[in-house]
Amino acid sequence: MQSTSIYEIDAYLRIAHPDDPKRSILKPRLIKMLKEYIRTAHPADSRVVDFQEKIALLRRKSSTRISYVEMSENIRQKQIAKYQADLEAVRKGENAGSSQALQEEIFVKSSTLGAAEQEEFKMLMTQSAAEHKNKTVNILNSLFDNDPNSKESIVLIENKSDCNMIVRIEGVGRSMYRLPVASKTENSIVVAKGNYLFSSNVCGAQYASQKSVHKAIMVSLNNPGK
Repeated sequence: MQSTSIYEIDAYLRIAHPDDPKRSILKPRLIKMLKEYIRTAHPADSRVVDFQEKIALLRRKSSTRISYVEMSENIRQKQIAKYQADLEAVRKGENAGSSQALQEEIFVKSSTLGAAEQEEFKMLMTQSAAEHKNKTVNILNSLFDNDPNSKESIVLIENKSDCNMIVRIEGVGRSMYRLPVASKTENSIVVAKGNYLFSSNVCGAQYASQKSVHKAIMVSLNNPGK
């Protein structure tokens, strides 16, 4: 109750019981502290956006704890904005000149892929404008589709490692997908709902995990040991 730390009060409100009487005092105090910080913050301060989101959460409810549903929706909205911008760029032809240069930069990035996998990665990354547009439209349709009866779902792979990778998603029978993900980027694919074995070579280390894909999921892969 005597604290003047934003983080300490925020941490308390995250775990306090919903009926805790201290909430009625600490919640407005935290909002005031967050506003004061934002008012004097540098424009490039990365904490400003986070603090603005905390204020929005506190105004909607008593805690700054984000539920799984809210977190998933935040990710979904960010992905929709990303792919809408990507699709608009394709339509305008703005990426026609820079696409090849970007691909060349990706291909020479540090990678422990074998020669065969490097060629496979290059082949998978090289898409025509029409193929790229069709894939982007398909992903956007999946992101907008909240129908639980849909037979498809989106898989987002976040590559935090220093190496390019190919993520192989193998299901029952002949159901198999290959998704190239360049170092420090992310990529998405729409797959049929079901059970899959995810595998990849992550900077020389073998990654393998069984996952049930019955709704949109995100898989984050980092350098070995992290």
